[in-house]
Amino acid sequence: MMSVVMGGLCPHPPIMVPEVGGAEAQKVAASQQAMLEMGRLLQQCGAQALVLITPHGPVFRDGLAVGVEENWQGDLAAFRAPGVHLSLPGHPELARQICRCLEEAGIVHLPLSRQNAADWEVDLELDHGLTVPLYFLQQAGELPPLVPVYMGLLPPVQLYRFGLAARQAARELGLKIALLASGDLSHRLTPDAPSGYHPQGAEFDRLLGERLGQGDVPGLVFIDEQLRRAAGECGWRPLVMMLGALDGFSYTVPVYSYEGPFGVGYLVAALKPGEPDEGRLFSRQFAEQEKAAVQERKAGEGYLPALARAALESHLRGQRYRVSPEEVPEEFRRPAGVFVSLKKHGELRGCIGTIEPQHDSIAGEVIANAISAGTADPRFYPVSASELDEIDISVDVLGPAEPVSDPSQLDPRRYGVIVRSGWRKGLLLPDLEGVDTVEQQLEIALQKAGISPQEKYTIERFEVVRYR
Repeated sequence: MMSVVMGGLCPHPPIMVPEVGGAEAQKVAASQQAMLEMGRLLQQCGAQALVLITPHGPVFRDGLAVGVEENWQGDLAAFRAPGVHLSLPGHPELARQICRCLEEAGIVHLPLSRQNAADWEVDLELDHGLTVPLYFLQQAGELPPLVPVYMGLLPPVQLYRFGLAARQAARELGLKIALLASGDLSHRLTPDAPSGYHPQGAEFDRLLGERLGQGDVPGLVFIDEQLRRAAGECGWRPLVMMLGALDGFSYTVPVYSYEGPFGVGYLVAALKPGEPDEGRLFSRQFAEQEKAAVQERKAGEGYLPALARAALESHLRGQRYRVSPEEVPEEFRRPAGVFVSLKKHGELRGCIGTIEPQHDSIAGEVIANAISAGTADPRFYPVSASELDEIDISVDVLGPAEPVSDPSQLDPRRYGVIVRSGWRKGLLLPDLEGVDTVEQQLEIALQKAGISPQEKYTIERFEVVRYR
């Protein structure tokens, strides 16, 4: 028996709530009625818990947050409607089981509770991405216990796997659940839209609605990123997370309404699960694509990045990595400063290096710095073995540093920079994304060193050879 008995996409504009929007709320009457229909469907489907995903609230870059509290509160006081107040029971058992399934899937997550909310400096009150849909859903009857979920800025396949984890958790507990995604479509449909007008806003909304109706899950998961960014949407990630719960099943998609009178697209759609369908096991297809991408990544690595990967992988297995001098190409047997950079899905995941060499060869420097980049960069938690396949590695071998008498001798594309004042020093590698001017380069290097721009400091420049 399918443990997910209902899916859906709900908009969340506060103006849709009469106590907030007043007369303006009538302009989205179709969305209001559609949400009431969603509420009736929720009552009929027999769900014993409601998992609701929001793109607002405590959103983390590298993981998902799952609310594990026994009770939840929220209101629309921030939108001049303090009388709209919700108080709902939670389902901490389901929430913690979802977290366990996310752990098994290797997806970074945070069980969000009142105990740790203060540590993370987040507000545990239900945000409007949760409160607005719940306002309408509850009008059809008493709501089942709630598990709020806060999307993360993860790659689409990992977002999709959230739905699989939620379904697995419900199955293991013998629960029927409804899993709904809260989110608006393009915020750029008209010149007076909140984010201004973009011609691709309407195209994004049309394409998403079309693919959702057709059941084109790959087309939704891998929708063109440039189009999505141009549209300025907030509903795509929650939608992808919800779709994973229906992996391997057919479903119908009643679209109850779509409108955009305020320049923002509001789509209300239910997803009713049907029979198992092997042809719709997209998670298997995505896993095969990922495996091929990993093999291609590793096959394309040069000697030094491959050496860094092998050293870090061995360390994470509890083994010491050794390479005999005879195995090292002659060009890497000399000493030099080396930086090893780890990136995961385009975001920095660790970077450690040495200005002056600490080992008798570049190869030895790479081995040591690769392990440090993965386990000792204080800006990040240590890399896990399960992450390695997702990580791209680059190695910068530093040339000799030379003094610079004037900033005009710098070029952030060609030269790295070292700033020194007494015992303090800071280094910035060349050709970094987002560092386009000498002023930016010096400012960041000084910050890293803890040197004020008003202090006296020396500048050196150096070139690197970057290996990928």
